[in-house]
Amino acid sequence: MSKVMARKIVVTSGKGGVGKTTVCANLGIALARKALRVLLMDLDIGLNNLDVVMHVEDKVVFDFVDVVETRCRPSQALIQDEHEPTLYVMPSCHIAKRQINADAVKKVVARLDDNFDYILIDCPAGIDSGFRRAIACADEAIVVVTPHLSSVRDADKTICELRDFQVNIVINRVRGDLVASGEMLSAFEIFSILGHTPLGVIPENDDVNCNLRLHEDRRAFDMLASNLQTGAFDVYDCESRYKGVFGKMRRRFKRNV
Repeated sequence: MSKVMARKIVVTSGKGGVGKTTVCANLGIALARKALRVLLMDLDIGLNNLDVVMHVEDKVVFDFVDVVETRCRPSQALIQDEHEPTLYVMPSCHIAKRQINADAVKKVVARLDDNFDYILIDCPAGIDSGFRRAIACADEAIVVVTPHLSSVRDADKTICELRDFQVNIVINRVRGDLVASGEMLSAFEIFSILGHTPLGVIPENDDVNCNLRLHEDRRAFDMLASNLQTGAFDVYDCESRYKGVFGKMRRRFKRNV
């Protein structure tokens, strides 16, 4: 019987500041809540913060670079999540003593492949050497974009570098009030521009960055995880509560807060 291999998915973006790491972390949590075995791997060497986002920075003993440089086994660099027993984090480091190449990354991932259902790889923004190193060990890609023309344009450039990948699009930080009033690009417009598989929509919510598990839009990430697992496309509705007479009142109130 052949081994079941993990789905290896790189989470990337055209530019920094779009919430890529937060999306990666929340998606991993949502998948783990389905009793799936999930590894979050930080390959943003130098600008890594996945351990901070996951609140495990005080538990880091070994990291990804230690594994590559054979100071520890891969299992020793894994940190188990306190709340979800099937969720693990492999942190990165702020500096590497030598250049880490794509082959080294592939070897680490290959040693972990059959232990997980999903390996989500937090990728550096942009399309330089760090990007190419991260995508080398993945089969699929999630491109995170915000509803701003500059983000959409940079995401399109990134997608051009992912020609051999199954590319899924996540639109993050959507403000339903601005979309309803025509002041922000809608999810439909962005999906049409980028022309790849829509995976989901995440509303703008400061609570996402403050608490990964208790924010009111947890449902949006649960929908994202279900879409990734089943191939469905259930989109979180960011706009409906801002339409109609009462919706217009909500828009005005939100502007004044």
